[in-house]
Amino acid sequence: MTLQEAQQQVDEWIKTIGVRYFSELTNMAILTEEVGELARIMSRKYGDQSFKKNENADSLGDEMADVLWVLICLANQTGIDLTEAFRKNMEKKTLRDVDRHVGNEKLKR
Repeated sequence: MTLQEAQQQVDEWIKTIGVRYFSELTNMAILTEEVGELARIMSRKYGDQSFKKNENADSLGDEMADVLWVLICLANQTGIDLTEAFRKNMEKKTLRDVDRHVGNEKLKR
């Protein structure tokens, strides 16, 4: 699935099942909440914290998909073509960082 197809699929779901988009500000708050849920699992699975009894490390992919879902909602609401935005972002990073990481001694460990 392409980013464009994902944007279209989310838009169709919102219009047929979700009734309407939440406001942009509400979706920004939801995105923050979802990133927090992802961070909680990451800190337990890869960091120093341990899982609580009812927590599940297997939900990592689901939490990432939740973050992507809300990000796509925000892109749709604000008229952002994520394919084009991602292409431009990769170009920016490539031009800016072409020699940056190769010379980073911290990455050679």
